Amino acid sequence: MQKLKQISKLSTIVIVIVIISSLVLILQSQKLPNTFQESKELLKEVYKYHNFTTDFYCQAPFAFQGNTMVVLESEAYTPRKAFTKKGKENLRVKRIEFEHIMPAENFGKHLACWHDKSKGGGRKACRDDEMFKRMEADIYNLVPAIGEINADRSNFRYAEAPRDLVYNQYGNCKVYTDFTAKRFYPASYSKGLIARTYLYMSKTYNIRLSKQERQLMESWDKTYPPNWYEEERQKMIYMALWIYRIYDTISVKI
Repeated sequence: MQKLKQISKLSTIVIVIVIISSLVLILQSQKLPNTFQESKELLKEVYKYHNFTTDFYCQAPFAFQGNTMVVLESEAYTPRKAFTKKGKENLRVKRIEFEHIMPAENFGKHLACWHDKSKGGGRKACRDDEMFKRMEADIYNLVPAIGEINADRSNFRYAEAPRDLVYNQYGNCKVYTDFTAKRFYPASYSKGLIARTYLYMSKTYNIRLSKQERQLMESWDKTYPPNWYEEERQKMIYMALWIYRIYDTISVKI
């Protein structure tokens, strides 16, 4: 009887080792979602399953309504413009969108397709470019953000805010969009993740950062170590990649 228990225990250990080894091999592979849409759908499923419902810029709560991520009313965020210029309700203040930390223009402008005016230039011209699609779909560069802030930030560069800046655009949310200088000032709790994402994108895709931009990102990387949000998001990414690669492997075999 004792011997059987030992054998059973040993079998369990072997199974666990095999599972862990398989997981490591899967995560080490370079297989990533192929499209931006695919990445968004994958992240939605993982965030929903783990109830990870805090937005990136304001740490405002959101909830899932079917396949839609909806901003919940809270003290963390107040819309800058609840209505459009035409007096209609601004729908983007109520929804969560997946935002590129490094904007598409930043990584796209290094490609020839971005400058192809015969195809309209920009994102539209790079729609079929494999490298652009890979960068656009990279889930390490995607975070859930309130639609209004995503729209306001646009492709503005991140920067350190002036010391006397009053954060009065989005209620208690400590971010600020400088439309004149075309700069976006993020909250301190976001700076570390922003920096590490920029450095990751630069290294992975050979994207050249300006001297000033690199110095800022390296400074933020050192000053702001990973916090709870970044650690939880990293778990979501690992889970998303694990699910995607397992599914992809099974699909190929079938």
